[in-house]
Amino acid sequence: MTAPLLDINTWVGAWPFRQLRDASVTGLLKRMDKHGIERAVVGSLTGILYRNAHPANEELSRQVRRHLDRLVPFALVNPCDPSWQVDLQRCADDLGLVGARLVPQYHEYRLTDPAVLDVIDAIAERGWCIQVPQRIEDRRSRHPWDQARDLAPVEFEEALVARPKVGWMFLNTLGLDGSRLPEKARYVVDISRMASVLQRNMQAFLDSAGQDRLAFGTGMAWSMPEPALLKLDLLDRPKKIRDGIAWRNAAKLLKLP
Repeated sequence: MTAPLLDINTWVGAWPFRQLRDASVTGLLKRMDKHGIERAVVGSLTGILYRNAHPANEELSRQVRRHLDRLVPFALVNPCDPSWQVDLQRCADDLGLVGARLVPQYHEYRLTDPAVLDVIDAIAERGWCIQVPQRIEDRRSRHPWDQARDLAPVEFEEALVARPKVGWMFLNTLGLDGSRLPEKARYVVDISRMASVLQRNMQAFLDSAGQDRLAFGTGMAWSMPEPALLKLDLLDRPKKIRDGIAWRNAAKLLKLP
């Protein structure tokens, strides 16, 4: 594979219900080096269950400070936290974070709630992309105390209709119908749960949504990177399209060279 690889779906930190391997910045970089992944968007897993996510963002900033040539740090933002405006400003001005992740299933809101749209607008005004995972952990293996729902495909559709000019990145998604998503919206969907053989839902999404709508994502440290690498390598599409998935489609939204 000749194109550089940009992974838009990685996490570092701890999760209370299971032990994760290589879930530190050092571990992530080791995996990236092993598999030829040049850069990765990274967020804090730990902060998802914090009452206030900002300390986790501060920790992430300290951890990636010496690796900004490899890691693109995204802030975890909770629109239900009354301090979100101050925390967002600190993330941008003091911590050097350059994007945002939202987890509606854990913070209990919908992306199209009026108050949440205000937060989305504030994030977008900074020129940041917004990432939203359909799920964090597979519900079949969750601890009984983890009651978070998987987001429904219609929630992503509604978000794109409500804010088509925002740079969206949807993670860990399956079941999106590209023909239902607005053509002029700015978004990519990562391939971490899709397949290029058997179900061939990568090909189906490319055909229905467009050739520049998929992006490489592994789900590290939740998942091993090998499946994402293999499905991209086996994708029966021209090299230009595979290179777009590997790097270019996401880099365009992230405004990376």
